[in-house]
Order: sequence, then C-alpha cells, then structure tokens
Amino acid sequence: MAVFKRKLYDKLLEWKCKYAGRYAILIEGARRVGKSTLVEEFAKKEYKTYLLIDFSEVSKDIKDCFDDIADLDRFFLRLQTITGVQFINRHSVIIFDEVQLFPRARQAIKLLVADGRYDYIETGSLISIKRNVKDILIPSEEMKLKLYPLDYEEFLWATGNETYRLLKEFYDKGTALGNSVNRKLMRDFRIYMAVGGMPQAVQAYLDKKSFSEIDMVKRSIIRLYEDDFRKIDPSGLSSRIYRDVPSQLSQNKKRYVISSATGKKTQKRDIERLYDVIDSQTVLASYNTVRPDICLSSTK
Repeated sequence: MAVFKRKLYDKLLEWKCKYAGRYAILIEGARRVGKSTLVEEFAKKEYKTYLLIDFSEVSKDIKDCFDDIADLDRFFLRLQTITGVQFINRHSVIIFDEVQLFPRARQAIKLLVADGRYDYIETGSLISIKRNVKDILIPSEEMKLKLYPLDYEEFLWATGNETYRLLKEFYDKGTALGNSVNRKLMRDFRIYMAVGGMPQAVQAYLDKKSFSEIDMVKRSIIRLYEDDFRKIDPSGLSSRIYRDVPSQLSQNKKRYVISSATGKKTQKRDIERLYDVIDSQTVLASYNTVRPDICLSSTK
C-alpha cells in the first residue's frame, strides 16, 4: 500500500527537533488510520537506524528483555542481538507499536527517556489503551498526538489533485471561481465524502476499485471496531451505541439519544459507554454550546 502524506508528519518533526531526548511521543488513534505506517516512514527518513517492535506479534524473547529493564546496557545489547538492528547514540529511534498490548513497555519509557541515548515513539489504539494502564505508572516523559483518517486536503495529496492549492489561490486573490470550476470542486468533494479518509479505502480508490468494493473495505473496518467494543464490553451495549450513530444522524436528531440505541432507560454505565466510544476516536463528537464565551467546555 502507498504511504500517504500526512499533516502529523510535521508535528513529529517538531517533536524530534525540540523535545526528543526529553520526551517520548505517543501517537493515539483508532485502528486502521495509519499510525504504524506514518511512524515507520518517519523513522526511515529521519533516523539512521530504527527498530519497530509490534506488540501484536512480538516474540517472547523481546518481551523477556523488559524483565531486567534496570540494566539498560544489557537491555539494549539484547535487543540489538535479537533483532540485528544496530543502535546509534542520538541517531536511532525505537518504536513501540500497539503499546497498549504490553503496558510494561510503556511504563519503561520513564527510564528509557532518562537514559537519553535514543528516541522513542509509541502507537496505541485508543479503544483499549486507557484500559491497560491500571497496573502501571503512566510516564510523565510522554507527549501525545492524535492521528485521524485523512482529511480532505490529505485526500487530495493522495490522489495527486491540485484543487485545494488552486482553490486557496482563488481565495487569497478574492477571485470568483465560476460555475464550471465550482462544479468540479463539488464533484471532487463528493468523491471524498463517498470514499472517506481511511487509508485502506483511499488505496482502494487509487487502485480503481468500484465504490461497492470501497464500501466493503469500510464495512470491514466498522465490523472490526464493533468486535473491539464487544471485547471491552461483553454486554454488547457499547457496540450497539457505536452502531446506532449513523441511524440517529440520518434522522436529523439534534443530539445523540443513548436509550434509542440500548432500548432501555439510560443509566450511569450507559453514559460511560458512550464516552468510551467517543474516546476511542471511532466517532467524532460535535458539541453544541448555548453560550460561546471564553470557557466553551463549560457550556457544551
């Protein structure tokens, strides 16, 4: 699959220039939004060597390295021996991919960052990262960034479409677009709305797949999210709350009604389930405010 240009790359560059060596960086986001692809591409381009440890398929030998994290010389030597990757002082980065699956690695960040020899990038899927920290000390030496699906500008970059740049030039000059140009712009935007911003769906569009095939890609991701919700909430209510979002949006409701999804009177745990869905970034919440003052969050 192609590696798409992402705006978060520049934020990673800023972290590397200003904060790496003092802080690790944690890239949070829903599954399949391109976290692993982004950080590996960044590591390839910005460091002399890198090691990506994917905790969804990591070997027991690598996990065992974290048993003796107090002796960092031995820890790094074992990692290099097992993986064959040579670490270079201040020119290597170690990536903990899907770090929520191995919380001890995240806890080790404090000691690893304090050592100062290498940089550290973590990725985590929000649907479970918050539930796997109860037995560890969350490191304060950790900055966070969130990755979302491709926005419209990123989608145009991926498709090689110069529309956005030209549109900005028209806007800066205060020049009217004209009906023919406006129709093309609206057509391009409707294509984005149909394809969406999930990298797999965008790749399917670039591969000239039909819209029905693109829809199958997106539906498979939705089923994956539903399965994840059922894992963290065996009652199935979190999954139902997630699945009911499109239905309620299509009814032009002014707010999300939990009881419409669960089929019962809303309880405190149901509200917590809704916030679990929002925190997972599998949906994006839009808040209404009745008083747009300085402290917007207090009136949302």
